[in-house]
Amino acid sequence: MTAKGLRVPFEDALNMTGYSRYNACLFILCASIIVGMTYEIFSVSYIVPASVCELHTTSTEQGLMASVPLIGIITTSHIWGYLADTRGRRKVLIISMTLTYLAGTAATLSPNWIVLSLLKLLSSSSVSGSMALSMTLLSECTPSQKRSGLVLLSTSAYLISIGVMAVIAIPVLPLTFSFYIPVLDIYFNSWRLLNLIFAVPCALCAVGCFFANESPKYLVSVGREEDALQVLKRMYVINTGKSAETYTVSALELEEGQASSFTKGFWGSVAAQTIPMVKPPLLKNTLLLSFLYVISYITMNAFFVWLPYIVNAFMTSVVAGERHLTICEMIRLSANSSTVQETNDCSMNSQAMILVFGIVMVLGVCNIFTSAISNCIGRKTLFVCMQVIAGGAALVINFSPFWVLSAILFMVFLSAVFAFGLLTSFCVDVFPTYVRAMAVCLTLMVGRGSAVVGINVLKKLLDTDCEAAFYIFGAVAVGGGLVGLLLPSDAKIIAQKKALNRNP
Repeated sequence: MTAKGLRVPFEDALNMTGYSRYNACLFILCASIIVGMTYEIFSVSYIVPASVCELHTTSTEQGLMASVPLIGIITTSHIWGYLADTRGRRKVLIISMTLTYLAGTAATLSPNWIVLSLLKLLSSSSVSGSMALSMTLLSECTPSQKRSGLVLLSTSAYLISIGVMAVIAIPVLPLTFSFYIPVLDIYFNSWRLLNLIFAVPCALCAVGCFFANESPKYLVSVGREEDALQVLKRMYVINTGKSAETYTVSALELEEGQASSFTKGFWGSVAAQTIPMVKPPLLKNTLLLSFLYVISYITMNAFFVWLPYIVNAFMTSVVAGERHLTICEMIRLSANSSTVQETNDCSMNSQAMILVFGIVMVLGVCNIFTSAISNCIGRKTLFVCMQVIAGGAALVINFSPFWVLSAILFMVFLSAVFAFGLLTSFCVDVFPTYVRAMAVCLTLMVGRGSAVVGINVLKKLLDTDCEAAFYIFGAVAVGGGLVGLLLPSDAKIIAQKKALNRNP
């Protein structure tokens, strides 16, 4: 106790701010950032096939273009994590979203696939840390009892935004307008307009971040205790409607070790943020979470990138009356039918886009349910069960000759995407504040690196040996569930935090 009020651990001070309007507004902002990132990263799922008629890309070039966003993410995630841990979450998010909007908009005017790929590389490099940073900011401003559930809900924003992309594409891609731009020798048409639309959320998020508060936990970790107290008081006032004077905390104690002062030079500082994660006691968590992110991204990211392609082939077969085929037979039937070269129509089946929307909306709603039960059954148990069930669905889908059953099994397999939110919630709990953003970015970077391989391997398998694709990726998902048994339980994480509080 001090003359002015209480000196308390940071987590207790955060809990005292309440859980209401401030947290809701911050969640909306962070969810919007995830939407902006998703639009930019997954825009290639629509832009690549829709631009074939104009850019005349081969199958190999299309695979490269679809991989470019993940390459950009891999090469820069580490840097964004370092900047967020040393310069602040809010400031870095403003820069990230602004650069993404500028590069994404410029990609609209690409004269060929190489320029388009380079600009998508730049935009994805700019947005690479946004999901990890927004989740870190959200977790550091949310009371401990509500934290994991709210972070898990962010996966719903990710899924719903993928569905909304399909809804946007339905009326835009079939448009037949074409305006010639002599300076660039290009035609401004529907796929360019779609790309322009997908860039808009990043601009709105940059504005939103400008008006947001910095993470109070970050401020404490870098020695700015007074600034952290001011943020906590604002949160308290917004959440409770009471006067700031009634918030009785006057000093904060960070319950974990802080990074040493900023080291000499850029690379020295990067090393100071990275080295703690690659040596005990954090090494085990770094390796385990990186591996599980690899499992999740190599399976789910690959399938979600090619989801419009798979669903388009599925619905083309169903509409044609070929309904008693396995999902792979439907994909082959669609690939062997008369297509783009004969009709010069690069738009996708509108019913397929509606189905894409329906699939991800159902998954988004299910993820909300998953978030609600995570505290009841435990995140570890939930992760293991989801991975095993999803992988099992992929392993048996090749035996289903009924299109409805195939669709259900495919959705069950895609439900493994819920693992993204679970793994991120583990990251923000097991890593200390001074390396947390770096840890989330670094583990995500490793996972996304595997997605580049997954995207290209999956496309090749869908073209040459579709059944093997589901067997291989299903087995990988099941394996990830078994490895998930090594994750710490929620009770163990809480016990470790309490021990740390007693011995700071």
